[in-house]
Amino acid sequence: MTAAVLATVLGFASAGCSSTGGKRAEERAEQAANASGRAAVNTPRMTFAMVTHSGDGDTFWDIVQSGAKQAAVKDNVKFLYAHHEEGKDQAQLVQTYIDQKVDGLIVTLAKPDAMKDVVKKAEKAGIPVITVNSGSEESKDFGALTHVGQDETIAGEAVGEELNKRGRKKALCVLHEQGNVGHEQRCDGAAQTFDGKMEKIYVEGTNMPDVESSIEAKLQSDKDIDTVVTLGAPFAATAATAAKAAQQAGSKAEIDTFDLNAKVAKSLQDGTLGFAVDQQPYLQGYEAVDLLWLYHYNADVLGGGKPVLTGPQIITKDDAAELAKYTDRGTR
Repeated sequence: MTAAVLATVLGFASAGCSSTGGKRAEERAEQAANASGRAAVNTPRMTFAMVTHSGDGDTFWDIVQSGAKQAAVKDNVKFLYAHHEEGKDQAQLVQTYIDQKVDGLIVTLAKPDAMKDVVKKAEKAGIPVITVNSGSEESKDFGALTHVGQDETIAGEAVGEELNKRGRKKALCVLHEQGNVGHEQRCDGAAQTFDGKMEKIYVEGTNMPDVESSIEAKLQSDKDIDTVVTLGAPFAATAATAAKAAQQAGSKAEIDTFDLNAKVAKSLQDGTLGFAVDQQPYLQGYEAVDLLWLYHYNADVLGGGKPVLTGPQIITKDDAAELAKYTDRGTR
């Protein structure tokens, strides 16, 4: 491979470490992937597999996969994807890829206890692992090369600080996946910096009618709640619908959310949502694949033992219009 090509590839990885660099990485990756669908490198074909804790229909993971697939095209990598919301089933999927002797693994650690042993098995089998999205605290101990994502506690703290700026007094944090340590960290982080009172409510995230009715009932019974914080973009619209119904009972709650997609961007613009916390899932997928390739090619590791952070970034109405074109194409 020529020095010019290597410099370009390394530029992709370094660009992902800031919000402005993230935009450049997205644009360059799209250009590379669209260049007749051919790899930008001449390294041997490798196979990387990603296994996440996603449930069915979670559009957040479509964005993660979009980034991973773009990097895979550039790096001459065959990309495989599987998911399961239950920790033990996620671990079994990882074991399947270990048995297939893939060249690299990308996993989430939303339920770390269920994943610990299988990640260590991958390490012993000589398969490098990068964790993404959740599990930044456990990643290094489990033997992963690095973690790509946001620190969930720091992200939560950013929410608490934003609520203070908005003069909020009582917030409801909606947890849609019981046992997900990252979700607990988000709510707890927000409670640490929020000057008001933070309450939690647990809902069944795979049952949107139940999510809506639970939030609506809570808002109707407690008029002091002035903010609802959801932990994923698909739940923001449901919470907004519940809040609108609860207005008849006197609720004036604002809806804020973690994560960004096209619908959230539009809702920010029209005022349906107050703000969103973006962790740049496209970068999580893109950088994970690219870092595995760099490790194979040049024994490179980023982070220095610390997570490679892709967020948090607070997105408001003022930012949403600029990001709309990226959310429409599925990269933000």
